Amino acid sequence: MPKITRKASRKPTQKSCGSVAANPRQAKSAAAGSRQPSKPKKPPLRATKPWTPAEVREVFTRFRKASPEPKGELEHLNPYTLLVAVVLSAQATDAGVNKATRELFRRADTPQKMLALGEDRLRDLIRTIGLYRTKARNVIALSQKLIADFGGEVPRTREAIESLPGAGRKTANVVLNMAFGERTLAVDTHVFRVANRTQLAPGNTPLEVELGLERVIPAEFMLHAHHWLILHGRYTCVARKPRCEVCLINDLCRWPEKTV
Repeated sequence: MPKITRKASRKPTQKSCGSVAANPRQAKSAAAGSRQPSKPKKPPLRATKPWTPAEVREVFTRFRKASPEPKGELEHLNPYTLLVAVVLSAQATDAGVNKATRELFRRADTPQKMLALGEDRLRDLIRTIGLYRTKARNVIALSQKLIADFGGEVPRTREAIESLPGAGRKTANVVLNMAFGERTLAVDTHVFRVANRTQLAPGNTPLEVELGLERVIPAEFMLHAHHWLILHGRYTCVARKPRCEVCLINDLCRWPEKTV
C-alpha cells in the first residue's frame, strides 16, 4: 500500500510591525491607511497688529534721515544699460553683475552696438553670471525688439518694458523708477523679506507685497521707498541673522523673533 504524504500547511510569517495582509489588495489598502495626512497649506500672512499710518510714516522718515538720496547699486550709463543690467541681475548679485558689465558697457552701451557685438562675444563677457547663456539670448533679442518696435529707445511704460525678452514686472519697475523717476516699487527678495518679516505689508507673492506697500507708504516717500527697503534688507534685515541691534526701526518692527 503506497505511503500517503501530506503537504505541511504554511503559517503566515509574522513581522515585527504586524501580520501580513491576506492578499496584495489588503496590503495596498493597509499601506494607504498608514500614510500620514498631507500637511495643511499655510494660511495667508496677516499682520498680528496692523501698522498705523503714523508708524509707517515714522519708518520712512527714519530711512530718509539716514539716507536722503539712496541709489541703486547696479552700475549703468543710460536707460538701456540699466535695462540690460537688471535683466542680467536675475538670480545674481549686483556686485557680480557689475564686475561683468563694466567691460560690456564699455563696448556696447546702445542696442545697435550690442547687436554688432554679437551673442557669442556677449556670452563670453558675461559668463561669470548665472544663466549667462539664456541671458545673452535675451539681451540680443530685447535689443532687436527695441530697435524694431521702439526706435532703439527704452520705452516708458510698464507694459512695453514687460514685452521685452527677459524683462518682467520687477525689471520694469526698476527701470521706470531709476531711469525715469516714476514712483514704482520693485519687489525683490530683500523687499519681500522685509515687508513680511516686519509685517509692514505681508503677502504670499511679490505682487501682493508690492500692492500692499503701495497702499501703506505715503506718496512723498514712494520715489525712494524700494531703495530704502532693498538696502535695509541687504545690510540690516538680512535673511539668516538679522542685525536687530542696529536696526533703525526695531522698536516698531512686528517680527516676534527680533533680538531687541
